[in-house]
Amino acid sequence: MKPKKHIKIALFNHKGGVSKTTSTFNIGWKLAELGRRVLLVDCDPQCNLTGLVLEYSHQDEYPFNSDDQSKPKNIRDAVAPAFDGRPRPIATPEVQTVEGRENLYLLPGHVGLSEYEGRLSIAHELSGSLTNFQNIPGALSHAINLAAKHNDIDIVLIDLSPSLGSLNQNLLMSSDGFIIPMAPDFFSGMALRSLSSTLPNWAQWSKSAGSHQILRGADYPWKQKLPKYIGSIVQNYRRRSRDGQTEVKPTRAFQKWFDDLADIMSGPLIQSLKDAGLTLELGHGLIS
Repeated sequence: MKPKKHIKIALFNHKGGVSKTTSTFNIGWKLAELGRRVLLVDCDPQCNLTGLVLEYSHQDEYPFNSDDQSKPKNIRDAVAPAFDGRPRPIATPEVQTVEGRENLYLLPGHVGLSEYEGRLSIAHELSGSLTNFQNIPGALSHAINLAAKHNDIDIVLIDLSPSLGSLNQNLLMSSDGFIIPMAPDFFSGMALRSLSSTLPNWAQWSKSAGSHQILRGADYPWKQKLPKYIGSIVQNYRRRSRDGQTEVKPTRAFQKWFDDLADIMSGPLIQSLKDAGLTLELGHGLIS
């Protein structure tokens, strides 16, 4: 019998304030309600998802620090052996149940994850030639996979920070798919144009990394695969009925931005993602 396979989906936009964390939680809640076993992973060092889901007040001592390093309680402590060069393997991180929703779990975040940004950036550049860095690129994905397999997870949803740093590059490129949350405003349009050049560059790096023998032979190997664009979500807008009609629609001011975002999506963004191999082929989905 083959082991159960889980799907990893990242929610990413380097523009903040687009309800990325809220979308991660709501999508996860609904999927769990439909019977899927869902793991939310907080990979934003701001830890907003952890605070939202577990109602952590930020006033008490952080309850998800790892007293025993062999039993990590957050994503940062889980990957510490690889990033800090410790002589022990990555252990399966402990996940938290989400109150009120069966089948929904959370792997908490940690503000200290941002400390690994620089090390990961160096590893991305040098791990193909220097064995000292070979276990770093695949560490995050490996830790998440361990948690998913241990808890019999169907779908992993990864909440990323609003940046173009190496952590997001790594986590997005090691996912199976990604969703781009947006807001109906000028700066979301700018962000989409930026992503139309950034994401293909990340894809090229990932393909190159997967071709290196050193990374393929690492304890936590980097796999030569590309995530697929699933779709976009537009949040944070008002709806009203117009001209006495009962149907509620976005206000005209917001509708303008909807139209502009749609033009960018259907034009430069989708074409660049397609050229980079980041789109699904017709008839092939990630979730059956």
